[in-house]
Amino acid sequence: MIDYKAVGLKVGLEVHRQLDTSKKLFCDCPTEAVEGGKVVEFRRYLREAQSELGTVDPAAIFEAKKRKEIIYQANTGNVCLVEMDEEPPHPINREAVEVALIASLLMNATPVDEVHVMRKIVIDGSNTTGFQRTCIIAVGGSVRAGEKEIPIQTITLEEDAARIVEARRREAVYDLSRLGVPLIEISTAPVIQSPEEAVKAAKAIGDILRATGKVKRGLGTVRQDLNISISGGALTEIKGVQELELIAKVVENEVKRQLHLLDIAEELRRRGVRESDLVFSPVDVTEVFRNTGSKVVKRKLAESARVFALRLPRFAGLLSLEKWPGIRLGAELAAHAKAWGDVEGIFHTDELPAYGISAEEVEEIRKALECGADDAAVLVVSDEHSAMDALKAVLERAKEAIRGVPEETRAARPDGTTTYMRPRPGAARMYPETDIPPMTITQEYIESLRSRLPPTLEETAKRLQQKYNLSKQLVQQLIDQEVNDVFERIVEKYGVQPSVVAATLTETLTSLRREGVAVDELPTSLFEELFQLLKEGVFAKEAIRDILAWAAANRGRSVMDAVNALNVRAPPREELEKAIDELIAKNQEMLNDKKIVSRLMGDLMKVYRGRVDGAVLNRLLMERIEAARARG
Repeated sequence: MIDYKAVGLKVGLEVHRQLDTSKKLFCDCPTEAVEGGKVVEFRRYLREAQSELGTVDPAAIFEAKKRKEIIYQANTGNVCLVEMDEEPPHPINREAVEVALIASLLMNATPVDEVHVMRKIVIDGSNTTGFQRTCIIAVGGSVRAGEKEIPIQTITLEEDAARIVEARRREAVYDLSRLGVPLIEISTAPVIQSPEEAVKAAKAIGDILRATGKVKRGLGTVRQDLNISISGGALTEIKGVQELELIAKVVENEVKRQLHLLDIAEELRRRGVRESDLVFSPVDVTEVFRNTGSKVVKRKLAESARVFALRLPRFAGLLSLEKWPGIRLGAELAAHAKAWGDVEGIFHTDELPAYGISAEEVEEIRKALECGADDAAVLVVSDEHSAMDALKAVLERAKEAIRGVPEETRAARPDGTTTYMRPRPGAARMYPETDIPPMTITQEYIESLRSRLPPTLEETAKRLQQKYNLSKQLVQQLIDQEVNDVFERIVEKYGVQPSVVAATLTETLTSLRREGVAVDELPTSLFEELFQLLKEGVFAKEAIRDILAWAAANRGRSVMDAVNALNVRAPPREELEKAIDELIAKNQEMLNDKKIVSRLMGDLMKVYRGRVDGAVLNRLLMERIEAARARG
């Protein structure tokens, strides 16, 4: 168990959320995804540029070094010349600014007097311009995470990046549909001191953003970035934590990683390893593998690759040392080699013989490098240029291991672990945007917004409970799953029983989701059709689950299509009465039996389940039994 206070944990949180506005931040394109439409494709190369002070951002140098060709795919239904960087940006979207200001006021932040747009250098291909447009909306404020007040540093508004479709060795493919969607970013002070506190802070911020009623929902619309450090460690930026529940795991794993690296640094110093001992002197050892049994190496050699090895003096045993699962120095070296050299990975002697590489081959490598018993060796199988870049990155990362924990940007994985992404950016990446005039924010405008702030989610929950007579648990599910607006609209529009709508939008969808049914892709219009037909008595509520599952498997088809395909359409009343009368006649001897209703209901439900509401069927059965008894 880690004592986070003792290790000096500090976490700063950045919450990003797409705003649900009618158009993008700097053009008139819609923010919604568009099916079909003409798709155009074009290609670009992006390179680093100096800032106004003559310096170049280290993250930009890293990306430019890859020299990747960027392939952009643009659906003209929601992408225009602005996203393609063929037309100047339009004035900033005032609707998006207003939503950001409302969120700011809900966090008691202080809005700026003027909104000035800046350019932030991003040349990984996710922006056609080579930069991201961003602007500060407010500063200060706070949110409450449990009993603790978490200060807010800045609230900014920026354009979301393009979505990567495919990353290949020398090129990357991006879809521009998401580029330019308004994105709000809330940054906290680094005062969070435990994984659980980080989760609470992120949820508190998320609740405030959802209270505005103007944020998008679904996969890819929200992400959290974390800035984490411990005493003696370094500030590490972790990008792209998608799930709220994953935050605690990411924080915990980063603390373990930094503690592990500090232990390794201490051991290297104990062994007397100095940075000057690490010399870049790679050796071509391809001949060692001429008759190798390793399928991986054999495949690469068949592609004209070569094998290069590098000695790491007195690193033996440290590359595979694993105090916690998945956290190893060898994995750090491999990630740097992949990022800087664009290679598939590395081998190292701590893990060999393995992967078909024999003990004899390992011994030959050690001889070629003149390795001592305490030395480790790293191998790369690639073309010479990539291999040299990869081994240089390995050497630099090994030198950093002597110092301790390097500052860097890492990417979050779905299991809560992280991997090296790039160097941390510096101040040189920001400069003014000259194509967009400032937007003045008057005090009168702020007071107007303050007078019509939306209710908090807590206030919304109380109102829903009282108005629709729902349980606290069901209301909380509606809010947590962000479907309370859809729920109210359907109930008010179609007059369906509130508990049925609420249970469908929460429990039924959750159950289907767990079974792998793609319910999140179902449009809101389908749910409106579902409850309209339910209110009209076209089918029974028991059929809802099957109808939704069918609709998810047959995207683009209607609820009525599902009703017909599943044969759950309710029969006419006359047909139902005739069937009930026939059933009663067959059981005439039970007419005066008190249990006749329950017994006959079982037979009827076998035939009409999903087609007729059970309560309606029960009521009709009782009416027909009373009529039969009256006839004698």
